[in-house]
Amino acid sequence: GSKDLQMVNVTIRVLYRPQEQQLRTIYSTLGMNYDEKVMPSICNEILKSVIAQFNAGELLAQREAVSREVWMNLTRRAKDFNIEVDDVSITHLTFSSEYTAAVERKQVAQQQAKKAEYEVMRAKEEKKGTIIRAQAEAKATEMIGKAMHQDPAWLEMRRIEAAKKVAETLSKSTNRIVLSADSLLLNLYGEASDQSSKNMLKMSGK
Repeated sequence: GSKDLQMVNVTIRVLYRPQEQQLRTIYSTLGMNYDEKVMPSICNEILKSVIAQFNAGELLAQREAVSREVWMNLTRRAKDFNIEVDDVSITHLTFSSEYTAAVERKQVAQQQAKKAEYEVMRAKEEKKGTIIRAQAEAKATEMIGKAMHQDPAWLEMRRIEAAKKVAETLSKSTNRIVLSADSLLLNLYGEASDQSSKNMLKMSGK
């Protein structure tokens, strides 16, 4: 089991060889199948001791470091049997179904937390944008008020510009439209204006 008592299933690949100068000793004491007698037991021994030094998260995140630790310990242990270990690598590492499910739930919770954090940040930015726009509109309204107060002709120019935009939009319409000068915002002088200012503007499409 791991340091945090999680059940772990581990498969390792080990490359090893007998020490050439000790072949006679190996064969006389262990036999021709020395590797079958020695390697499985010492591999399990070393693997269990190393796995117990890491928690489940570290085993997943530091797989290469775990393999290196197994290799160093296994190298020292195998020398007692005149065997050289060239390489060790973890080929398979899994946990119990309960732990796997718990990890998945944690990942989902973390994703939901990040999403909620993003939504809060977006709401703050939208609120900030709304405030800025409101302040800009208030400033524009204030400036318009000052301009109207200081120069009444400015308002009349704005009305003419608005009427031009309306006329341009209606000129592109295929329907026949009849509007008064009042509708086009051209009644520049109020109810007392000259009768000619109330002529009808007629526009027809193709």
